[in-house]
This record gives sequence, C-alpha cells and structure tokens, in this order.
Amino acid sequence: MLDFLKMSQPAANKVPADKVQSTYKRQRMQTFLTATIGYALYYVCRLSMGVMKQPLIDSGLLTATQLGVIGACLYWAYAGGKLVNGFLADGSNIKRFMATGLVVSVTMNFIMGILGVTALNGALPSAALFICFAIFWAINGWAQSMGAPPAIISLTRWFPLKVRGTYYGFFSASHNIGEGLSFIFVGSLVAAAGWKWGFFGAALAGLLGIVIILLWLHDSTDSKGLPPIEVLSGEMSQEEYDVKHAEMLKNAADERAAQRAETKRMQKAVIKNPGVWILALSSAFMYMSRYAINEWGTIFLQETKGYDLAGAAAIIGINPIFGIIGTVCGGWLSDVVFKGDRKYPAFVAGILEAIALAIFLFGGPAKWLNILAMVLFGIAIGVLIAFIGGLMAIDLVPRQATGAALGIVGMASYAAAGLQNVVSGLLLDNNIVTNAAGAQVHDFTYVSWFWLAAAVISFLLPVLNWKRKQQVI
Repeated sequence: MLDFLKMSQPAANKVPADKVQSTYKRQRMQTFLTATIGYALYYVCRLSMGVMKQPLIDSGLLTATQLGVIGACLYWAYAGGKLVNGFLADGSNIKRFMATGLVVSVTMNFIMGILGVTALNGALPSAALFICFAIFWAINGWAQSMGAPPAIISLTRWFPLKVRGTYYGFFSASHNIGEGLSFIFVGSLVAAAGWKWGFFGAALAGLLGIVIILLWLHDSTDSKGLPPIEVLSGEMSQEEYDVKHAEMLKNAADERAAQRAETKRMQKAVIKNPGVWILALSSAFMYMSRYAINEWGTIFLQETKGYDLAGAAAIIGINPIFGIIGTVCGGWLSDVVFKGDRKYPAFVAGILEAIALAIFLFGGPAKWLNILAMVLFGIAIGVLIAFIGGLMAIDLVPRQATGAALGIVGMASYAAAGLQNVVSGLLLDNNIVTNAAGAQVHDFTYVSWFWLAAAVISFLLPVLNWKRKQQVI
C-alpha cells in the first residue's frame, strides 16, 4: 500500500520545449479545479451527520450527548489522521492518496445508511447503533484526513509562490462549497425522505469526487514530463536546480531515498517551529466556533427560534456560500494589496466572526437577522479557514514541508472540534427546559458563551506571530 502511494518519479518522456507552457497551464488548471471540487465532495461525506441530529433525537434512537460523542470520534480520528497523513502526503502520489481516502469515506457513509435502515426496522437496538456509528464515523474521520493534505500540496507542486495566496483562497472555497452542498442537498434529502437517506446522498456525491480525482488530478510537474515547478515559476534557473538536486543526491543511493531524506529533515525542523504551533492553537479555537455552527446550528434554530428543519438548514447553508467570498477575496487581497502579509486581514476577519456569532446566538428570531449573521459569519470564516487554517502556516515553512505544517495545524483544529462536540452535547443535555408550548428543549445559554469565547481567543493568538519570518532550513 505504501509503494502504491509513493510520489511519482520524473517522466522519462519530456514535453517538447515549444509546448511546455501550454501543457503546464492546462494541467495546472486541471489539478487546481480537481483539488477544489474533489475536496468539496469530501466535505459532503464528512458533514452529512450535521443535518440529521434533530431527526435522530426525535426518533429516540440517539441523544444529544451520544451524537456529540459520535461527532467527536470523527474529529479526533481526523486530528490524528491529519498529523500522520500530513507528513505522509509530503512524499506521496497525491492523486492516489486523495482518491483512496474518499473511497473509504464513501464506504463508511453507505454502511451507516444501511445501519440506519436496520435500526428503523427494529433489528438494531439503539445502544448497538450508537457503538456502530461511533466506530464507522471514526473510520470516516481518518479517511477524511487524507483529503486536505494532498489537495493543498498540489498547489505547492503546481503554482509559484507569488500567486499562492490567490489560488489558496480560491481552493479554500471548496470548504464552503462542500458545506453548502451538505446543508442544502443533504438537508433537503433528509427533510424529504428521512435521515438515513442523508448517508446515501453523501456516498453518491463522494463517488462523483473519486471519478473526478482519478481523471484530472496530476501528481507533480516533472511526473508529467514538465520541468520542476521551481524552474517553471522562475524561482530557480535550470542550472541552479540541477546543482541543488545533485547536492541532495550526493549522500543517497537513489533519487527517491534522497527526496525522502530531505523531506524528513525539513519536517523535523517544522515540528520545532513555535510559529506553527501558535497558529495551530489559534486554528483550534476557530474550529470550535466554526463547527459549533456546522454541527449544532440547525438544531439551535429549531429549538430556540422555532424554525423547521428545512428552514433551519437553509439558513445555516448561507454561511458556506458567502464563505466563498471570504476565501477568494481574502487570498487575492493578501497577495495583491498586502503583498503576502496575511496578519491584518486575518485579524479583521476574526473580529467580524465574533460579531456575527454574537448576533446569531443572542439576536432575535427574525429571519433577516439570522441571514445577516450567517452572511457575515461565512465571509469571516472563509478568510480564517484560508489564513489561520493553513496559508499562514505554510507561509512559515519551506515548500517540501507543506504537509507537515498542515498536519500540525489540522491535528490541533480537529482535536478541538471533537472536544467542542462533546462539551456542547453535555452542556445541552444537562440544561433542558420546558418551553412555552410545554415541550422539553435544550437551553443554549451556556454553550453559546462557550462558542463565542472560542471565537475571540482564536483571533487574538496570531498577534504573537506578527513579527515572525519564514523559516530557513
């Protein structure tokens, strides 16, 4: 399996010199679009559970605490997988790596749909359903961690440094596209046909992603017969690259061993970089507030503001749609206006996220107010996912250690997302009240302050990195 996932060797047949630029631009765009769409469809297979919480609770099969634990199993497995797979992806064939993870994720969603049908027919007790869901959702979490590292590494293998922020911003729209598809497509499917069909719909979306990745994601420029990206981008001349390459090969038996040794050397240095760990902690708090809305926002609107499932899911679905504006504009502005300096737009976006969250959690039930909150929240989170969740970390490290930096940030982010899920579930189940209609509902007061505090901490931490420069190894 490890041999199957190893990075491709340079192609023996080289692209003719007069066709290098046209071939490079075509395959670069194919890789970029495939990474973006493929990762968006990864998201559908990850967030399908988010729109099923209220129907599952109403059916009596699972409680809010159990759903919080199930969600945490995904995030904690994802956190561990992000660390491991981030390091592995640096030296991997990104096409095979990304497709393999999505195959496993699709399988888990399909199995859980089958388990849902079995439970509704009375053939599977609630306790057994809880255990099975926790196990298979954890496996899904590990598989999901195989999506972002190869997708983002594809950008470093195919794009020059000077436009990295712009294209990373465009790529980060995949998060928002995937979230929007989850809330709108899966939410509509669940509302129309029942919660178990959410898993089947997500599996179908994932199958489409597998096909797209296998057809149009390319491993590296030299694996396609093109010059190395450093030469194509003008960062090095061919002669300079040859000298560096020869130095790398000097103490290694072959090229693959040399690449592996160089990658490991840089990854070890990244682990010791305090700037990466500060961003990891910041991203952890940001992911707490982000996934609080993704996981609990729908049920929050249903229980505290009187929305039905379809209406609540539609409003939550607004935030990822407007998140596309945040990721695209944020990345472009940071390259063009701020010349690659991400700290100021990230700080402003963090303040905007906290304001939007406060409006959503403590504002009234008016539809326009909640839509406004999700518009602002989506734009802010879009910027923060792109910057704090990845771009600011990879700006601090060499290209060959991109996956390692992402692994550290991702591990912290999703460990925190899992912790948020458990804490939120416990706070909700321990604070149940009777509403005006005589029905028992969850009191969201304490959990709302928990989510808002996480948002505030997340934008204050990166201030510690404002004077830090890129690591030289």
